[in-house]
Amino acid sequence: MEKQHTLSVLTEDKAGLLNQITIIFTRRKINIESLNVSATEVPGISRFTIVITSTQDIAEKTVKQIRKIVDVLGAFLYEEDQIYYQEIALYKVPTKIFLNGQSIEKLVRENGARILVIEEDHIILEKTGLKDETHALYQKLVPLGLLEFVRSGRVALSKSKRRTEDYIKELENSKENLLTIKDF
Repeated sequence: MEKQHTLSVLTEDKAGLLNQITIIFTRRKINIESLNVSATEVPGISRFTIVITSTQDIAEKTVKQIRKIVDVLGAFLYEEDQIYYQEIALYKVPTKIFLNGQSIEKLVRENGARILVIEEDHIILEKTGLKDETHALYQKLVPLGLLEFVRSGRVALSKSKRRTEDYIKELENSKENLLTIKDF
């Protein structure tokens, strides 16, 4: 049965890794629904957060393939109940809809959004939340003349007590991480 999975991949901060990781999905014809790459609290280490919909077996095999990339320090597979996650959405709406009364301001407040920028002809709204929440506001703004919409990829942190810095230190001290003469 297919369901949504979140992959968290820790890598060294090097150019070209995005291509090496995404080609694994391309070869398996797996659609990446969301992708976010950011720095971590450990200097020189990046975190890829990738959301896919697939079977558990395919998701696990994909994670195993990602772990084989030399500059990947760790790859983890999570179910939605194992992580904290959010997305950010921006909405461009005509300024004139704010001039027609209090209803749009009430809509912004009730949906936990905020006004980011006010220009003469448009206003930018920002909402952080789950995909369903940002999409619900999108649906409410479309009839009001929504001009543009964009949503970020998922950002996620695991609920485990493991710290990234500790994981990296364990990896550095691991005997499995040592190269031997047969590796050359």
